[in-house]
Amino acid sequence: MLIGLVRDSVMQCFCHTCRAPGILPAVSRRSAPMKKNNKIRSKQPRLNKKVKFITTEIRCQEKSRGGLSYEVILAEPAPNVAVPKRPVTPGKNVSVEEIEQKLKAAEERRISLEARKMAEISIKLAKVEEATRKKDEITNEFITQTKEQLESKMENHVEKREAIISDMKEKLKIHAQEIEKTRETLEQQKANEQKAIEEKLKTAQALRDENIKKMLNRLKEHERRAEVVRQNKAQTQDMDGQQSPIASSG
Repeated sequence: MLIGLVRDSVMQCFCHTCRAPGILPAVSRRSAPMKKNNKIRSKQPRLNKKVKFITTEIRCQEKSRGGLSYEVILAEPAPNVAVPKRPVTPGKNVSVEEIEQKLKAAEERRISLEARKMAEISIKLAKVEEATRKKDEITNEFITQTKEQLESKMENHVEKREAIISDMKEKLKIHAQEIEKTRETLEQQKANEQKAIEEKLKTAQALRDENIKKMLNRLKEHERRAEVVRQNKAQTQDMDGQQSPIASSG
């Protein structure tokens, strides 16, 4: 349906008074009924002037499936028309002085152009030199600032390192003093303990000697008593032996 509408709109003349002849409408597979336009068009007044129409021809060709190609021919090809040539102006009589003046003016223009170019080149070179100088200044300033920053950082690092080393030395010194104090305290405790042990050993030795003496005394007393008991027993036996013969005689 859309293809038919486009085709009809192209085939219709722009003045809406005629249609291009000799073109058959293409049959589409799905053709929908065209809706009638019930709008009333306003009628334009006819002019008495004769309007000259140009021959118009539209050729339609189906290039592909569902696609159309249109070729619009507005008029017949015109014959070859000669292009009007530009009239040649008559030559003027030029003298030698005018030629020399023109050459001189051209030389002056060339010289002035060269001078202007040289001035522009010199200005550009000056700008380049100025830019180079500014760049060098900026680079040198950056190098100087970076060097100063690095030096300050190195100085701060050295100061911090020295401070850390001194702090560590002080801590080690305090630690060594504490170790020395602890060692002296341990030695004193060891000496005291050793002295106490020696005193205990002396006391124990004295007690042991005293106990040994007491035991020896007890043994001596026991032997003395045993000897007394033996003597008494021997005397008793002797007395019993003497009394038995007397009894037998009696």
